[in-house]
Amino acid sequence: MSQPARIKPPMGHDNAWWWEMAADDKLGIQRCSGCQTLRHPPRPMCGDCRSTEWDAVEASGKGTICSYTVLTHPQFPGYEYPLIIILVDLEEGTRLTSQLVGCEPEEADFGLAVEMVIQEDPDGFKLPVFKLAEAS
Repeated sequence: MSQPARIKPPMGHDNAWWWEMAADDKLGIQRCSGCQTLRHPPRPMCGDCRSTEWDAVEASGKGTICSYTVLTHPQFPGYEYPLIIILVDLEEGTRLTSQLVGCEPEEADFGLAVEMVIQEDPDGFKLPVFKLAEAS
């Protein structure tokens, strides 16, 4: 019996572009065409200038952990627990909520450098997640 798949996110008019970028192994950030403000999650109107015009830029995928939590329950099929959920301050100047992978919960901490990697599920669904950045 195969493992159940991850719960898929809703994809609609306002966020389909983001998932298309993820499918191409890219981390997208929505940018207001009026005032150039970056925003995530994607939404139809800029919270700063109220413009409904926007484009998207590719993020570097580098940032630091602003906050985190470790989820142990409830446990949904298709996920490996514990889940380390992080709030990332991207170097472009906006924040993104994601998952920290490839480390134990006790290794997570505020201010640690992280970098985006693409996690691909067995069904081909791609999701940007983060790992601790390599020390240089």
